[in-house]
Amino acid sequence: MVEDRKQFLKGLLKRLHEGADPEQIKKECQKNLGDIPPTEMAKVEDELVKEGMPREELQKFCDIHLAILKESFEKEGSLAPAGHPVRILMEEHKMLLQFADELKNVAKGMQGAKGLASVGEKIDQLNHIVEHLRDSGSHYVREENVLFPSLEKHGIKEPPAVMWMEHDKIRDIKKSVYRIVDGHKKMAFSDFTGQLDSAALALAEMLSSHFYKENNILFPAALEVIGESEWLDIRHQFDELGYCCFTPEPARAPIGKVETPISKPQVKGTVSFETGALSGEELEALLNNLPVDVTFVDKDDTVRYFSQSKDRIFPRVKAIIGLKVQNCHPQKSVHVVNQILEDFKSGKQDVAQFWINMNGRLINIRYFAVRKGGHYMGCLEVTQDITDIKKIEGEKRLLEY
Repeated sequence: MVEDRKQFLKGLLKRLHEGADPEQIKKECQKNLGDIPPTEMAKVEDELVKEGMPREELQKFCDIHLAILKESFEKEGSLAPAGHPVRILMEEHKMLLQFADELKNVAKGMQGAKGLASVGEKIDQLNHIVEHLRDSGSHYVREENVLFPSLEKHGIKEPPAVMWMEHDKIRDIKKSVYRIVDGHKKMAFSDFTGQLDSAALALAEMLSSHFYKENNILFPAALEVIGESEWLDIRHQFDELGYCCFTPEPARAPIGKVETPISKPQVKGTVSFETGALSGEELEALLNNLPVDVTFVDKDDTVRYFSQSKDRIFPRVKAIIGLKVQNCHPQKSVHVVNQILEDFKSGKQDVAQFWINMNGRLINIRYFAVRKGGHYMGCLEVTQDITDIKKIEGEKRLLEY
């Protein structure tokens, strides 16, 4: 029965990909399948991507599946108790939907106003909403760096990949909102209110659709395959990455043993090198005290190690250890990752370098091919904040702290 249903699902998805009417697909799906178990959908999606179907096409089917779910049950009850990672994410969903609704109402309230002088209070409201939207980044970081890798380890790969694509769309819409609000004084008032209204509506619609998919498809699948002890570990990693300023305190209640930090395995023994030897403890401390962040990916593209420097630039949690590095990046940048690795493995290149501006700081990101005796062993990522280094001039020969 499961295999028959899976083949029927694959047939519907392929027909949708070939241009079939979405409404007709929806009717057939509803009539023959009813409520499709999330884990079953995940397996079908994974098989189709392996067969060459673009993830963008899967997103279309997600929308159809979403419509079926909405018609079969219009409720979003609590899937998990207070303190559970899923409960935390769902409570944040509620808060973000409130902010999106407030943004939409403020934008509507400005329509027809005479100018900036008449909407001073609403501008203050806007700034308050935008402040919370900017701080929502950790919500998506926790999903992408902890929940999604955990799902992949249980064989659920495509739904997280599609959700990550939607995260990027949400980020793009939010950037539009920030640009409009930050630059409102330089714009004609009618342009400001018109653009704000359009962006606020787009954000509200995107968040509503995305959160519904996560609450009713992704999270139930996660609860089905991830065990209790693993959820405790996920919660601990959530705590490490931190929360939004608006994450409800009751949602973050301690669960199980999570209030006690999980003990780290001790690094024992001595590692001998051609130029000396270090104890395991010394080696770990040395790597963690480097003025850069390092991540190592082995010859098979598997993430094997990352350092834990005090002021790490990009978040890293142990959920990514053992994953293919391609699954630790958004889909839009995977082709760049693959190009770098292909060029390193073939010997065509030894270094790839990028630099970006982030929160007013200049970040240098370098990738090095790790070789020994001419054999490729893996890729080393080195990330460094070079803002202050670029300011250095002249000489400094005296000891000053």
